[in-house]
Amino acid sequence: MKKHEELPEDHVDPLMQYLHHAIRFAIKILAVPMVLVIFWSIADVVYVLYMRLSSPPYFLLNIEDILQTFGAFMVVLIAVEIFTNIRLYLGSSSLPVELVIATALMAVARKIIVLDLKLVTSEQIVGLALVTLALGISYWLVKNKTGHTKL
Repeated sequence: MKKHEELPEDHVDPLMQYLHHAIRFAIKILAVPMVLVIFWSIADVVYVLYMRLSSPPYFLLNIEDILQTFGAFMVVLIAVEIFTNIRLYLGSSSLPVELVIATALMAVARKIIVLDLKLVTSEQIVGLALVTLALGISYWLVKNKTGHTKL
């Protein structure tokens, strides 16, 4: 992983050192509502599933319900990834580029999974394809550069 010096804890200027500590503290505060969002998202998934399964026809989901459920699950997983990004940023001096790209890929995948092809233009589909390709190539390059991928 690439070393970052955006918020060094031992800056030579006392004011900058204080400000870096303040920003790191603010990031820690940001982690708390992120955990709450994760729990709210889980509760939402359970609630939506309960409502869909408890209405006629009972215990059956149509394709739209299944896709919405998959989308809701992906939101929870993306929130967990964002929390992991926050934790890694605070817990190390490494910039988690690979995880950030993977999180972005997951967000794009969620969009593609829940995409209603009746409501999007061909330009939007091409745009999603290009973003997916760019993120996929970026992810491969980062993994290959750090020695995690063997050719």
